[in-house]
Amino acid sequence: MTPATPSLDTARLRLRPFTDADADHLYALHSDTEVMRYWDSPTWTDPARADRFIATCARIQDEGSGARVAIDRASDGAFVGWCGLTSWNPDFRSASLGYVLDKSAWGHGYATEAAHAVLTWAFDTLDLNRVQAEADTRNAASGRVLEKLGFVREGTLREDCVVNGVVSDSWIYGLLRRDWQPSAAPTPAR
Repeated sequence: MTPATPSLDTARLRLRPFTDADADHLYALHSDTEVMRYWDSPTWTDPARADRFIATCARIQDEGSGARVAIDRASDGAFVGWCGLTSWNPDFRSASLGYVLDKSAWGHGYATEAAHAVLTWAFDTLDLNRVQAEADTRNAASGRVLEKLGFVREGTLREDCVVNGVVSDSWIYGLLRRDWQPSAAPTPAR
């Protein structure tokens, strides 16, 4: 049985399961071309995509293949993005990490802080051995987030995405349980 999607608190963030009330925030996030420029799918043009995303979050939890959480700033409750694990494999004790943050939240260390909380939950609750992540090779900021968390860049997936006619490469990162340092919580950006 897969644990329920968690609610987690960090020094500056509240991570929680999605609700239907998040649809407008999700649509705004995923329809922003600057936010989505390194993502592996085009920006959203149909607001119904947000409802389908929320339904998918519920489905992947129900089927035991993942958990995605909304990220709210604790100081004012503002939605700043989401973070999640997908492709859980209990036999291999592995999963994939992903996150998207609103551009107003960039440069504040929120991605690192949220991912750290999700990883701590995942290693402790799901007994994972490996977490994998991918980042477009043009997205140096995401690569820095993953490296701060202890991920090791393991290689390059050449021309693995074509979004809006643009071909791109991705870095593949891995984090092993033996390398995970849960007590090394990220330091907030100044």
